[in-house]
Amino acid sequence: MAASTGSAETSRETAERADIVIAGAGYVGLTLAVAIKTSAPSLDVRIVDIAPEGVWKKDGRASAIAAAAIRMLEQLDIWEKVRDEAQPITEMIVTDSRTSDVVRPVFLTFGGEAEPGEPFAHMLSNQVLNGALREKAAELGVSIGQGVGVTAIRQKSARIDVELSDGREIAARLLVACDGVNSKIRTMAGIQTIRKDYDQAGIVATVSHERPHDGRAEEHFLPSGPFAILPLKGNRSSLVWTERAREAKALVEGDEMLFELELEQRFGHKLGALRLEGGRRAFPLSLTLARSFVKPHLALAGDAAHGIHPIAGQGLNLGFKDAAALAQTIVEAERNGLDIGSIDVLEEYQRWRRFDTVQMGITTDVLNRLFSNDNNVLRAVRSFGLSLVDRAPAMKAFFISQAAGLTKGPSPRLLQGEPI
Repeated sequence: MAASTGSAETSRETAERADIVIAGAGYVGLTLAVAIKTSAPSLDVRIVDIAPEGVWKKDGRASAIAAAAIRMLEQLDIWEKVRDEAQPITEMIVTDSRTSDVVRPVFLTFGGEAEPGEPFAHMLSNQVLNGALREKAAELGVSIGQGVGVTAIRQKSARIDVELSDGREIAARLLVACDGVNSKIRTMAGIQTIRKDYDQAGIVATVSHERPHDGRAEEHFLPSGPFAILPLKGNRSSLVWTERAREAKALVEGDEMLFELELEQRFGHKLGALRLEGGRRAFPLSLTLARSFVKPHLALAGDAAHGIHPIAGQGLNLGFKDAAALAQTIVEAERNGLDIGSIDVLEEYQRWRRFDTVQMGITTDVLNRLFSNDNNVLRAVRSFGLSLVDRAPAMKAFFISQAAGLTKGPSPRLLQGEPI
């Protein structure tokens, strides 16, 4: 963290002041801002984001939103804005096979309800979700500065000074880093990470198909990694396709016809003819866990705190849990007259989130090593294990509750559908 200087002390008189600065206008930063302002409207919350204006409108990805996160979005008056665009997941099937296999036996099936009448997850376009969150943030008076990044931070006893790329400086009670897995703010703060590169990339694309998917999601465990087919509104599906990094690069940058042939081999013909919609992108996959989520007047949330393999589809929902927990920590501290940036307050947030995050990181790492290979012994072990789970209703119910985010134990009130 940059050391304070005499000139910095002098500039304090001309610096802007805010209670909270959030760096990053993705779903975590926006949800956090909306949650705080909904429960503590007197707090001055500002968002800055390094991406240029309108970039979020070009995000062609979609995400699986767990039932607990939907309860939070309902409480924040977001879900009604996006409900008609969301596709419920009514069923989940899991197979374990090779790419060349003509038949892929189904080893595991899940019903899609976390509670009666409540799907365990919905698929929703990132553009739609981001747009609804931005609209709500604007209604609540949250300013969003696009094309503005954090260039330096200086820790003081009662605040943190945040220098921005547009030349401004904000003296804040709390800075929240939601600036992604390669967080620059995390580096500025001197927070170390545990990191493991997988030499894999996740290819993301959207396809249309002739026949309806009926809300069914599929995850095919292939030797190179999982191939997930996730239902969208209409006869469309979102793909998360894991490949070795070199092969993924060739598929994304190569001929579209070759890409579609490789896609068809993995997707199959059950939904009829396929057509690629929009572009195809690949994202490097790794495990990244911050050794600490907080410092005085500074907190990490979302991918800045943890980046995990998408094999369990829980990355977005971990970020939503961070937003719900941090918002509750901040609002309750403010109501009790405490310093929202003090390390004692922020450590409550860290205790709440760190174990769950590390546990999920380890789980996804083990699953990736277990399933992303073609070892005959491991194939036999995992196929046997999947078959056992499929015959055990209690275990299946447990996994559904985990996927829905409705786990036992202390949980932020927003994730229970309750106000802070």
